[in-house]
Amino acid sequence: MKRTLPIIVMFMLFFMIAFVTNFAGSMGVIVKNQFGTTNALSQLGTFANFIAYACMGIPSGLILKRKGYKFTSLLAVTVGFIGVGIQFLSGYAQSFGIYVAGALVAGFSMCLLNIVVNPMLNTLGGGGNRGNQLIQWGGTINSTGGTLAPVLLGYLIGGQAATAQVSDAAPAMIIAMAIFVVAFVVIAFTAIPEPHLEKEDKTKADAGKHSPLSFRHFVLGAAAIFIYVGVEVGIPNTANLYMTSDAAQGGLGMSASLAGWFVGCYWFLMLVGRFLGGLFGGRVSSRAMLVAVSTLALVLLLCVVAVPAGATLSASGTAVPLKVLFITLCGLCTSVMWGSIFNLSTEGLGKYTAMASGIFMTMVCGGGILPLVQNLLADKLGYSVSYLLPMLGFAFILFYAVKGSRNVNKDIPVD
Repeated sequence: MKRTLPIIVMFMLFFMIAFVTNFAGSMGVIVKNQFGTTNALSQLGTFANFIAYACMGIPSGLILKRKGYKFTSLLAVTVGFIGVGIQFLSGYAQSFGIYVAGALVAGFSMCLLNIVVNPMLNTLGGGGNRGNQLIQWGGTINSTGGTLAPVLLGYLIGGQAATAQVSDAAPAMIIAMAIFVVAFVVIAFTAIPEPHLEKEDKTKADAGKHSPLSFRHFVLGAAAIFIYVGVEVGIPNTANLYMTSDAAQGGLGMSASLAGWFVGCYWFLMLVGRFLGGLFGGRVSSRAMLVAVSTLALVLLLCVVAVPAGATLSASGTAVPLKVLFITLCGLCTSVMWGSIFNLSTEGLGKYTAMASGIFMTMVCGGGILPLVQNLLADKLGYSVSYLLPMLGFAFILFYAVKGSRNVNKDIPVD
């Protein structure tokens, strides 16, 4: 019971991470049409949101280590409120620059939130399979927020993506700001354990001798998380543009609401996968999970690249392109990757966990970089070919699961 309330608070923060992040990704459709950008430039909001991790990852780890979980959480929700507020104002200012600035500030918040919730849930679960299981449960809540964001935005836009404005998304931004306010109040009055809080009298005799980067499995895990977040975000973001672009642009010409529904299904399948991960995570190892889902992801993306664009499946009288179905099913594969990679790469780090989490968050900037690269490929070579990039990413993740995640530096003291 003592741990129940802190876990609930971490789950609330997990929800906000996905809601705000996926909201920025789904806004690419509005940005492309309102400001007449290319596919690549439409991802600048997502790029700004994730590049913030590159700026704040290490500083966030230091804040967590020195100020603790509660202070870092309160700072994160405050910054998040400001970031979403700037995006809200950009709709009325009709300014792409202000929108991108708001996405950057919101990204600072998401980095701070991630720096708190992952090591906290892993610690509350006791590490190992149980720690991974608790992260998967948190991931289920995270996917709930991720599912609601594109569906809500698609509903607000309706069927007219070509005439959509940033101001149309104002109700969703107001909801996000309200949740940040509620989260601030709840966290302020909740006692949160501080297992990694640095004490002033703590000995620092071994300072500088070792770091998280001394562990090979962590270094490779950080690379895996850079790739994972990039492909997790790039797959649905590119699909949203693919579905809403007309045939002349190589797209499928779907309405924004229908495209939002399919993107929402992608995130819903992530929710389902994480729910199953939460149920069975205590009995199935992180390594086994990661091998299974990365292999399936490679098969699905091979189908996306190879299946003809005109191949469809009839559902309730509607012809649904098979490529869209294969892309949507990738949500099941990406569902448990975050928790599994985090659990494997931080296993056995001990006192280096807080700093490792900061480095880990720095690598989340892949969520802004790889979608930009994928959409550059989409502009030059077409949407289907662009999915070769996430295929390569999943191949590396499979390598990490099979071999790269093994701790070969057990001789380093971590107490």
